[in-house]
Amino acid sequence: MGEQDWLAQRFEEHRRRLRAVAYRMLGSVGEAEDAVQETWLRLSGSEPGEIENLPGWLTTVVARVSLNMLRSRARRREEPLGPHLPDPIVDRPDGVDPEHEALIADSVGLALLVVLETLTPAERLAFVLHDTFGVPFEEIARVIDRSPQAARQLASRARRRVRARPTTPDVDVSAQRQVIDAFMAAARAGDFEALVAALDPGVVLRADGGALAALSAEVRGAPEVARRAVMWSRTDLTMLPALVNGAVGMVAIRNGTVFSIASVIVRNGKIAEMDFLADPDRLAALDLAILDDRS
Repeated sequence: MGEQDWLAQRFEEHRRRLRAVAYRMLGSVGEAEDAVQETWLRLSGSEPGEIENLPGWLTTVVARVSLNMLRSRARRREEPLGPHLPDPIVDRPDGVDPEHEALIADSVGLALLVVLETLTPAERLAFVLHDTFGVPFEEIARVIDRSPQAARQLASRARRRVRARPTTPDVDVSAQRQVIDAFMAAARAGDFEALVAALDPGVVLRADGGALAALSAEVRGAPEVARRAVMWSRTDLTMLPALVNGAVGMVAIRNGTVFSIASVIVRNGKIAEMDFLADPDRLAALDLAILDDRS
């Protein structure tokens, strides 16, 4: 086996983990793939004999590439038209595809990624590498060109932000599904009181319509969310159950095309958060082959 073939084989052994690091860093499936590809290009152009710890080297390189992408994104991003949601990982309601398991391991739900979007790039990197992948602060410091103590402080600040906002749903997936099914049935019937009963009083609904400003919104409170659900129930949408980042969710189909993907957080038997990705450009870029069999 030649040197390049050996490198390619070793790289493939770590590809899933590298995708997981990049997805947590970027919240974008496409950008995560780009970061992994850039990591391979850097590996293929390196001298293998100079790399003592290949897994660690790959992790820090993909993290550095992702950090640069985050910083570039921050520099070029214009004032947002509304909430910006990360890319969801969508599976059929009966289980997670093996290709997605590493991406959403450790309860990487969409709600957690929404919180990570509020961190600075350096805070996000320190938190992801240390708290999720156990990378020592000494190595993180080299990636961000700061001291280990500064890296520790960045991770600590990020951790406080994450802990300040609950991001995990109820454990019982079947119970989650019952709550969401009751909500959808109430929406179809236009039953405002039943909708409010399924919602946490402080429920938050975020909708990311991308360039379609009319589809973007952030709505808080059970009455307001219930009114919005009644409004959308009057449109020609077919709602299908799905798993979104491992938790129960919904996919809305309109005229045979995916109109939106919803991540729903059920906490204490009530819907506490609803995140809708309705950006047609981003929906078109997602791999939704898992939904092809909608029987």
